[in-house]
Amino acid sequence: MTNSSNGRPDTGYARVAGLDMYYEVHGTGRPLVLLHGGLLTIGLTFGAMLPTLAANHRVIAVELQGHGRTADTGRELGFDHLADDVDALLDQLGVATADVFGFSLGGLVALRLAMRHPARVERLVVAAAHYRLDGYYPEILDPARYATSTRMPTAEEFAEMRAEYERVAPDPGHFEAFAAKASALISGFEGWADAELRAVDARTLVVIGDTDFVRVEHAARMRELIPEASLAVLPDTTHTGLLRRTDLLLPMVETVLAERAGAVTGGVG
Repeated sequence: MTNSSNGRPDTGYARVAGLDMYYEVHGTGRPLVLLHGGLLTIGLTFGAMLPTLAANHRVIAVELQGHGRTADTGRELGFDHLADDVDALLDQLGVATADVFGFSLGGLVALRLAMRHPARVERLVVAAAHYRLDGYYPEILDPARYATSTRMPTAEEFAEMRAEYERVAPDPGHFEAFAAKASALISGFEGWADAELRAVDARTLVVIGDTDFVRVEHAARMRELIPEASLAVLPDTTHTGLLRRTDLLLPMVETVLAERAGAVTGGVG
């Protein structure tokens, strides 16, 4: 819900698994959970999309362990933990089922949430995310190559991540340490079995850019494995550039969120 007195979102912290997890609630309607990318915040990931999404949905935007206004802890950073945190938050908010839209790291968390808590997720948007490490182009995991890769965020985008972290984080000096922790999460990710994706029963949109971290063939395999899935590949779009393609992305997201289960019409893009 939105604060009726000033039009601003409701904000708060939920105590889950030893974390004080920050969240915002915008708009009214069916619940839609937004899960940001790695080293990003709600605003950096979804700022351009929030007004449109909140016009039709009760948007619950979360900042995961160590990101934004949610402090890091000594706890391992793992996808099971992160997915369970979101599940616990929804319990506290009294949300039985929701649609979930995750980008990059948030896409992995969204997918894991649908695997571990299938009754919680009805529709799912997995943007710029993989399910096995070989889903990435090799250069993304090679420090000698990614510095010059056109697939990587620009120096300006990295600077923006740091600046926003230092502006809102409980411990502004923790950025480098947490960036290393988040990087280790991705590089150490062993992946999930094909059978786990086949068990996802949420209506799903898999979406990547054609110049993403994620290989198109890998995204197509995700579309094949998830029973009710479609795939969109946005043209001339990098990993972080996907967040700026609201002209293409938002209509597809809204179409999927409006569909009934069993209404898959095929791939896109």
